[in-house]
Amino acid sequence: MNFKLIETNRLLLKGLSPEDMTEIFERNSTPQIKTILGHRSEADYEKEYQKYKNGYSSYNRSFMLFLLEDKVSGKIIGRCGLHNWNADHRRAEIGYSMEDETFKKQGLMSEAVEAVIDYGFKLMNLNRIEALVASYNTASLRLLEKNGFIKEGILRNHYYVNGVFEDSVMFSKLREEYLTSNQ
Repeated sequence: MNFKLIETNRLLLKGLSPEDMTEIFERNSTPQIKTILGHRSEADYEKEYQKYKNGYSSYNRSFMLFLLEDKVSGKIIGRCGLHNWNADHRRAEIGYSMEDETFKKQGLMSEAVEAVIDYGFKLMNLNRIEALVASYNTASLRLLEKNGFIKEGILRNHYYVNGVFEDSVMFSKLREEYLTSNQ
């Protein structure tokens, strides 16, 4: 597997495209897939398998997913990536999750988000990176603000979660803001 690699102080980010994900599922056994992708449960595997079966990208949408590997332990501890990538309009949505509780509240996700933002603007030629967050997710709201995202507004009844419609807070970071903050 030819991962696109990004190294930060404490993490190794292993990048996967839709084509890479398809190759993983077509060339490996279920236990191997779980190991490669760092799945911690059968439910994690099943969720990923459904994405594979339904197709990872559409005619104008794609993604770049980074598995977060802790350099010390070699464990996959989370994910951070750019999805809903529309190359024609040069925008994508950032998403992230820390899947190992022991690695939370150490600044690792901020380290990963910063690296993925760099990747998006420099290598994917993005002009805009968007983020959608539940209004009660204070950790994620702080993470976005720390990384220079600007709050744009509220998308009402945007997600349907456990039988309830929830609002999303919309954030964005533009290329010009990225360039100004990295001078």
